[in-house]
Amino acid sequence: MNRIDAQPTSGASDTDRPLVFDVQGLNVFYGDFHAVRDVELPVRQNEITALIGPSGCGKSTVLRSLNRMNDLIPDARVEGQVAYHGVDLYGPEVDPVQVRRHIGMVFQKPNPFPKSIYDNVAFGPKIAGVRSGLDDVVEDSLKRAALWDEVKGKLSESAYALSGGQQQRLCIARAIATRPDVILMDEPASALDPIATLRIEELMFELKEDYTIVVVTHNMQQAARVSDRTAFFTVEVGEDGTRTGVLVEFGDTSTMFTNPSRKETEDYITGRFG
Repeated sequence: MNRIDAQPTSGASDTDRPLVFDVQGLNVFYGDFHAVRDVELPVRQNEITALIGPSGCGKSTVLRSLNRMNDLIPDARVEGQVAYHGVDLYGPEVDPVQVRRHIGMVFQKPNPFPKSIYDNVAFGPKIAGVRSGLDDVVEDSLKRAALWDEVKGKLSESAYALSGGQQQRLCIARAIATRPDVILMDEPASALDPIATLRIEELMFELKEDYTIVVVTHNMQQAARVSDRTAFFTVEVGEDGTRTGVLVEFGDTSTMFTNPSRKETEDYITGRFG
């Protein structure tokens, strides 16, 4: 299936990590609505990249473009290039189902399946044809999601019996179980209490040792705490009132939050608008 199975190289320094995604001239439309315009975004291996900005600026739209989730939305159209390890994700020979096995997704609200804890984690590998070693896959995924010690004695119980924070970590374990290269997170802690949010943030730090993470968040403090690089989006309103998301600034997170190069970024980070 082309080179979608290519694995990233390793051993690069923090300042010279390989590109996982190279987004060039990304435009996303929903019918006639131009949702996002001309986004250029590099995402590097084993880093956490945060997408921030006011509501309606296209953060989640860009995130979904990275694993072709927008394909599932009627009338959605993606133009430009989204290269993943040098492969055009929207090329004619690329299978979007395979894309999503390499690029996992965790949503805003925990969404466990109406199954047991075990079957939630084993679901993806089973769909991919894995039949042996499932017990090991489930245990390893739950350990990586920092949930194993809390659930190892009740794997046959319903996932719905878990707390909200536990359910979200279960969804992360479910994403990890398919052995992805990248984990996309769309507001993964917005529905959680502060303690559960902190646990998710700690988990993100641990996971970036093995995965590349792109996270959408409205929480400025969270972006500053967890991310290596930050992309700030805003909304441009046309004369006819149409709203289009645009990327204002992208860079090292510490620099973005202490010395942004654009006034729009400073105004948003300091709470003057948004």
